[in-house]
Amino acid sequence: MLNKLGYSILFALGFCFMTLAQNNKTTDEVDTSIMVVKDSTKTKRDPINVLAPSKAAFYSTLLPGLGQAYNKKYWKIPLVYVAIGIPTYLYIKNDKDYDLYRDAYRRRLSGFPQGSVGDPFPNVTDDGLIRAQQQLRRNKELALLIAIGMYALNIVDANVDAHLLQFNVDEDLSIRPHFRYNEMENNTNLGLTLDFKF
Repeated sequence: MLNKLGYSILFALGFCFMTLAQNNKTTDEVDTSIMVVKDSTKTKRDPINVLAPSKAAFYSTLLPGLGQAYNKKYWKIPLVYVAIGIPTYLYIKNDKDYDLYRDAYRRRLSGFPQGSVGDPFPNVTDDGLIRAQQQLRRNKELALLIAIGMYALNIVDANVDAHLLQFNVDEDLSIRPHFRYNEMENNTNLGLTLDFKF
């Protein structure tokens, strides 16, 4: 009994002393054969700014095209000004022409006959002046609606573009052609492969 107890104590003490014999020193040397290198192809992404879409929309509301500049989509700025500028120009032109036809019609209502001196439209009848006014008013209102729609589209584009900038679009998504030999038909098959890497 004493013999078993003695051996057990010696075994326990020996085990404790063996653990003390371990080397606690850390080495500063790097073993390159086992070293794991970080993937250097991954780029660090900026943190998502949740206020960016509303800020871009606010800038586009203040000045059309400013939201696109905030999103760094400079190529869209001329498109915004063309999309808003052409309907604005047509509105101004139709408004001036409408005023011209209206004044000519008022002149005839005040007693000046068709073709008299100072009549801007001597070959147009009174009904023609009325129809021209109606047509120009409709064109003017349509141009105004299109200009307002393009202005709103400018704001929506800046907002949506700022939202889409927050999505993760990696270069790991690729489409590559592949050629495979078909043993059953003894010819090659052509195809496209869409690869996703996670």
